[in-house]
Amino acid sequence: MTSFKYLISAIIMSIFIIAIGIIGYMTIEGWNFLDSAYMTIITLTTVGFKEVHPISPNGQIFTILLLYFGIGFIFYVLKAVVQFTVEGEIKTLLGRRKLDKKINHMKNHYIICGYGRIGKVIYNTLIKKISKIIVIDENIQAIEEMNKNNILYITGDAVDEDILEKANIKKAKGLIAALGSDANNVFLVLTAKQLNPDLFIMARASHQKGAKSKLLAAGATQVQSPYDIGAKNMAQSILRPTVTNFIELAVTDKTNEIQIEEIPINENSPFLNIMLKDSGIRQNFNLIIIAIKKPDNTMVFNPSFETTLRKNDIIIALGENSNLKKLEKALNQ
Repeated sequence: MTSFKYLISAIIMSIFIIAIGIIGYMTIEGWNFLDSAYMTIITLTTVGFKEVHPISPNGQIFTILLLYFGIGFIFYVLKAVVQFTVEGEIKTLLGRRKLDKKINHMKNHYIICGYGRIGKVIYNTLIKKISKIIVIDENIQAIEEMNKNNILYITGDAVDEDILEKANIKKAKGLIAALGSDANNVFLVLTAKQLNPDLFIMARASHQKGAKSKLLAAGATQVQSPYDIGAKNMAQSILRPTVTNFIELAVTDKTNEIQIEEIPINENSPFLNIMLKDSGIRQNFNLIIIAIKKPDNTMVFNPSFETTLRKNDIIIALGENSNLKKLEKALNQ
């Protein structure tokens, strides 16, 4: 029996035995409810107060039986309460230590600061592709939800240096600043850049004028405004509904029929220094190469069949999700 069920059974038994005591005194002695309840409680708790009324021989026998079984019952209830409290604290402590141990050994991970409406969507999207994510939030409701969903998290204010260091920010690959206000996000970006100058930082901006420029000046790598993006998507859905629907399907996991994915080419790739026409990507993987991003951030759209694949190039390919995974595996064996 779990400690919770143990506690519930103890509570039910306590109600049952108190009810027996009250009914017993009311029946045997003819006392009213309050006197009977008072006598039952002082008997079970053995506080030593005198009887509320003189007790008959039958009442004395009943009191002896109630006291005999009541003492054992009191110990049972106390044991249940202590067990429930101690086990709960131990489980919480062990669970927190397990989380801290995972976080301490994590590197090349992403840190999401803020688990509100935006942060939650970001986490649910990233976790499908990235397993190493730590969330920082201090909201009680958010913490309860993260506990329920087995999310790696740290409780605290994300702008606090100690909290960021606890999230192993110096070994992190990226940080998402998704706090509720621009001021907090600016301060967060400044603090994060100070702790890890090479950190990739994606920051959330409101629709307020100047918020984006302030975040970029603070050190954010990229800044996005959910309000602006949402408004532009709504407008595009009216102007270009078919194109918008295609892009939405291609960049989300709503279907496996078609996806757009970016695949980097590392220095050990067997496709290194090979032209597209000799790579067999189109023939063997049934994929379309939309563009190739070069290390200097230039973008080659619709590359010709004579384009050569170089180290640190990023291929942007279109096709079925299964074929994209096969290409990613083949490019970086």
